[in-house]
Amino acid sequence: MTQHSSAASPHPAGRAPAGTQWWRDAVIYQVYPRSFADGNGDGMGDLAGVRERLPYLAELGVDAVWLSPFYASPQADAGYDVADYRVIDPMFGDLADAEALIADAHRLDLRVIVDLVPNHSSDQHEWFQRALREGPGSPLRNRYHFRPGKGEHGEEPPNDWESIFGGPAWTRTKNPDGSHGEWYLHLFAPEQPDFNWDCPAVRDEFRTVLRFWLDLGVDGFRIDVAHGMVKAEGLPDMGHGEQLKLLGNRELPFFDQDGVHEIYREWRRILEEYGGDRIGVAEAWTPSADRTALYLRPDELHQAFNFHYLGAPWEAGALRAVVDESLDSMRPVGAATTWVLSNHDVVRHRTRLGGGLGRARAATLLMLALPGSAYVYQGEELGLPEVTDLPDEVRQDPSFFKSDGQDGLRDGCRVPLPWNRTGDSYGFGTGGSWLPQPAEWAGLSVEAQTGDADSTLELYRTALRLRRDHPDLGAGESVEWLPAPEGVLAFRRGAFVCTANTGTAPAELPRSPGRPLLSSGERLAEGATTLPGDTTVWWSAA
Repeated sequence: MTQHSSAASPHPAGRAPAGTQWWRDAVIYQVYPRSFADGNGDGMGDLAGVRERLPYLAELGVDAVWLSPFYASPQADAGYDVADYRVIDPMFGDLADAEALIADAHRLDLRVIVDLVPNHSSDQHEWFQRALREGPGSPLRNRYHFRPGKGEHGEEPPNDWESIFGGPAWTRTKNPDGSHGEWYLHLFAPEQPDFNWDCPAVRDEFRTVLRFWLDLGVDGFRIDVAHGMVKAEGLPDMGHGEQLKLLGNRELPFFDQDGVHEIYREWRRILEEYGGDRIGVAEAWTPSADRTALYLRPDELHQAFNFHYLGAPWEAGALRAVVDESLDSMRPVGAATTWVLSNHDVVRHRTRLGGGLGRARAATLLMLALPGSAYVYQGEELGLPEVTDLPDEVRQDPSFFKSDGQDGLRDGCRVPLPWNRTGDSYGFGTGGSWLPQPAEWAGLSVEAQTGDADSTLELYRTALRLRRDHPDLGAGESVEWLPAPEGVLAFRRGAFVCTANTGTAPAELPRSPGRPLLSSGERLAEGATTLPGDTTVWWSAA
């Protein structure tokens, strides 16, 4: 597999000056801290490891780093159960490590986005523990959703909502005297009680949390479950089961309620107190792209993850439809569209799209050619596949242990990265790795791929340089679709053309788009008209 490029010489990522709305064309790299790099040799990734590897990310050519949660947590859900939003969990380091990481990133012209988890806390959070100790009637219970149960003795949950991880979304408490007590709501694991955002104390707390991290210099927040904080008044029954099948497709009384937008208008004002470069990014599962766009009105957040694109199959018609829908929905609110293929919650796209490394590379070049901002999940630049054969005893995803919940495959995309060809963890650290790495990953390591013109790592480096240098790539609001044979996507952006063959057989283009700039597969000659299967090519338009 050979790529071809006429990119300019490498140069580091550059932080755009204030007021330039850098997020409109940014490439943002997601770091899952426990699996990125281990700085202290305990087998678990940490902030010191991330800090040591920041030059790699600068050389890769990304604009910003998004860090998944590193806050104090019992780790019932890999840090998405936060016990203290202002404290670093000791497994990742301490606050000094976070400050040093932010400072080093900024010196390398990398922005830093941190995860914020406002829908729920850990059940070990001080507020929740005090609410349990103080019992019914405690003012602290207003900060969560405590309710009496149904039935003669309150033995049934307050409503029929289901947890995203399977089973009821309610757990019954014990009163301080040991008797059966009220129930509390948790849309995720029982260790993750949902905050009650109708309570002023909750809103006050998160205003101070935002300012705490902004004062430390972070450039923005990725907001976990951004669609979930506000629940329908009265917490009404759904009236049926199998609610998980409706996620992202139907209106639900616990997701995407209109009241969330008041919260984000307030947060936007806080972000702007610190200058227009600080951003909010919504993880918002909504029934439609139009609903997602509501989070991105000019006085709300700046970006939202494009899950509709992530979920699209590798098929030209479906991809064209979701690209059009995405761009059309963002245009009225003046927001940048985002594109993403993988993250810490889904099967890696090399495996998910079903066509192996060649198809994954083609999907990447297509994504990076689209107008707007792109997200890269750690390891996809190495072409890592999903690890599907992890032994049950090493799995840690809570959904794996729920027989009626998700399939628990999230551990397979969280296996620590291979940095070197050799060593007991391929350079991840000196003390092994918390999830086992496949032996074949030695050949996919950063060391093995660096300098190899045919490697996926060098493809990403080249693509990101071209994307930065080409005046018609990056930010934008539209594409011009070009005539193409069945199974092929072809579009123009100024003097740039992208062609993607989603079929497995070669396809004949009506005419040559021009001079090839970069190919995800075999090298094409100038004037070529035959596009190999599962291949994306960037062209300088004739």
